[in-house]
Amino acid sequence: MKADVSDLYETVRPLVFSIAYRMLGSASDAEDIVQEAFLRFHRESVKGTAIESPQAYLSAITTRLSIDHLRSARVRRERYAGTWLPEPLLTDAEPDAMEHADTAETADSLSMAFLVLLESLTPVERAGFLLREVFDYGYDQIAAVVGKSEDNCRQIAVRARRQIDAKRPRFEASRKRRDELARRFFEAVTAQDAASLVDLLAADVVAYADGGGKAAAFPRPVHGRDRVARVLLGSAARGGRLAVRSMRAVAINGQPGALFLDPEGRPVAAVTLDIADDLVQTVRAISNPEKLRHLGNFADPPPPES
Repeated sequence: MKADVSDLYETVRPLVFSIAYRMLGSASDAEDIVQEAFLRFHRESVKGTAIESPQAYLSAITTRLSIDHLRSARVRRERYAGTWLPEPLLTDAEPDAMEHADTAETADSLSMAFLVLLESLTPVERAGFLLREVFDYGYDQIAAVVGKSEDNCRQIAVRARRQIDAKRPRFEASRKRRDELARRFFEAVTAQDAASLVDLLAADVVAYADGGGKAAAFPRPVHGRDRVARVLLGSAARGGRLAVRSMRAVAINGQPGALFLDPEGRPVAAVTLDIADDLVQTVRAISNPEKLRHLGNFADPPPPES
């Protein structure tokens, strides 16, 4: 079966990008994988290869390329300077990764917390778990993708699910309440209001920062509300000296967050929050410029009409 690649790109890209991003935790790498998958599909189509289901073919190629990429990236991850966090995805502006995430459980699979948790799985375990639990693939389909038997794939998925469920993060159910708490959190940080900030933090809150050795970031996780408050307020104060001009509230990986912008509108940090039980449970800050480049620049909003 031949198919128009441009039409397929519009209809199938959201699915394959969603698979690749969850597999890799990198928007730029996921984009490269998607492009390569479509290129291979085009080559096979030109040769006249019969492809019964282009969507299944592209999903399988995307997953296999992602597995290969993860295997080659493992050594780089182990040598990464400081804490590794996924590349942030602005889910209000880039809905592709939210496609096929029409329930709270699958939407949560896009969160920073969930993507970090997936790092504990092998590439094949990650593929089996995501295809089964997030994208609802049958074990026969997963077996064809990863080259293992159905029984083996079932065992892999069950083992991965057990491991993930033991540490699966919780999130505030009400988006309205979550966004209100996030607004108060970022107001307290920018206003250097220590008392209000501490009141918003869970007693066992944890803060992570990813500078990749290329930007300022605290090298190890910080635990406890008092220590986290001091680190956040200190970072915000230093941000003023580093020409952080403005902050923009955004949804990052389906969770409340903010971008801190330089005078040219380039993001210098992306911060996302895990909120549950009316408190901030986890703060993740990404300042590695290589992980922010794909976000582009943000122009100032137009001035109000007089």
